[in-house]
Amino acid sequence: MFRVIYMYVCPICKKRLRKLDNVWHCQNGHSFDIARKGYVNLLTTKGRNPKNAGDNAEMVKARTDFLDRDYYLPLAKKTAEVMGGLLENVKQPYIIDSGCGEGFYTVNYAKALPKAKFYGIDISKAAVAHCMTRIHCENITNCEFAVASSFQLPFIDKFADLIVCTFAPVSNDEYARVLKDGGKLVVVSPSTRHLFELKEVLYEKPYENKPNVYGLNKFDESEEMIFEYPVVLESQEDIFNLFTMTPYYYKTSAEAVEKLKKVNRLELTCGFSIRTFTKKRGF
Repeated sequence: MFRVIYMYVCPICKKRLRKLDNVWHCQNGHSFDIARKGYVNLLTTKGRNPKNAGDNAEMVKARTDFLDRDYYLPLAKKTAEVMGGLLENVKQPYIIDSGCGEGFYTVNYAKALPKAKFYGIDISKAAVAHCMTRIHCENITNCEFAVASSFQLPFIDKFADLIVCTFAPVSNDEYARVLKDGGKLVVVSPSTRHLFELKEVLYEKPYENKPNVYGLNKFDESEEMIFEYPVVLESQEDIFNLFTMTPYYYKTSAEAVEKLKKVNRLELTCGFSIRTFTKKRGF
């Protein structure tokens, strides 16, 4: 069992939140109801409507339909293996899944690391609601979820042992703030050849992905692992669900999309970069 720790802070005044019944509240009178599904919405970023941020319900469904086919399960297992190695000397680690999406990765990480406590955050209310559906259906007890931004993390300082960021924006300052001294960061992103065959269908001149540059000046990089494997998509539904998950969905011509809709089988390279970092001293 995990000891009770009030890890959330008020997104308005930054005072620590405490839970009473089904409400998180701070000493300045700000309060945040726990939704019926069990998550709390702490997204109050200025200039953004918390109700409409991130993936909508349709996008979450497409992502879920694809991920539940387990094409990316090897990645989830490999990333959990990396995290486990980084935390082998931590008895009860606290892990933040930053930009957790609809929960596929978080749940698989939690299964692989049952002694860890996970806190998933995402700006999409629809995605976080589906996270709760996942943990209830699979009886996962070592996860909590909140609607929140990676650039305004709703956590107390120096509370987490590790942050994992899987295909999501990376926040140098906030990650350094909430990680303990010597805390670890795992960043998962596409490798240069990831889904290259999909781009061969869409574009006359397909291109390799450029390596991500994060500007993590409060961290030392420890290692980069390139993890690749082949998959075969054997239905148009899976192919198009995958397409909607990618940035190509927003910048591909209608003509190319129609071409893709006629493809019923696609052999793909799944390629990922798994990079590990350690928080520098003094931050």
